[in-house]
Amino acid sequence: MKLFLKGDRCYSDKCAFERRSYPPGQHGKRSTKLSDYGLQLREKQKVKRIYGTLERQFSNYFDRANRQKGATGMSLLRRLEIRLDNVVYRLGFADSRNEARQLLLHGHYEVNGKPVNIANVILRTGDEVGIRAKSQKITPIMRAMENAKKREVPDWLALNPAEFKGKVKYLPERNQVTLPIEESLVVELYSR
Repeated sequence: MKLFLKGDRCYSDKCAFERRSYPPGQHGKRSTKLSDYGLQLREKQKVKRIYGTLERQFSNYFDRANRQKGATGMSLLRRLEIRLDNVVYRLGFADSRNEARQLLLHGHYEVNGKPVNIANVILRTGDEVGIRAKSQKITPIMRAMENAKKREVPDWLALNPAEFKGKVKYLPERNQVTLPIEESLVVELYSR
């Protein structure tokens, strides 16, 4: 499945998945039927790769989501969506989540006026994310801002491109997470 991990390249003809949508090797084109466990595991791995989390980190997110009231799957997706690296990507300040993580580690962004270099910060309603004044003219951010005009900013975020700032208006709902994720399979996997 195409996960759009390479930023703008995934929207062009150069996307590796478009060229060859099967696994590498001699036996790559063979079709196999997955078990229920295989489907659940593949879904979990897909979500982990989309959001760029490690196994322990993802497990902790699930534990916290499981303790909250309401649907566990939705709580998990909401928690992953409001991570700082994902919000930076969604606002269009980076071309991909990986690039957003890299730029965050180099200290190019700030939250509520304070510099932040940790990608997995969980944001709250009303938090303001901006690009530091020194970093507004660097090439990756300028390129990302140009490419962001093609993408749409979700309703739960407010973008002010003139000031290089964005704000979390409210926490996202399930219908606003447009990624092809079946969170029920992830919940079933962890419920074993």
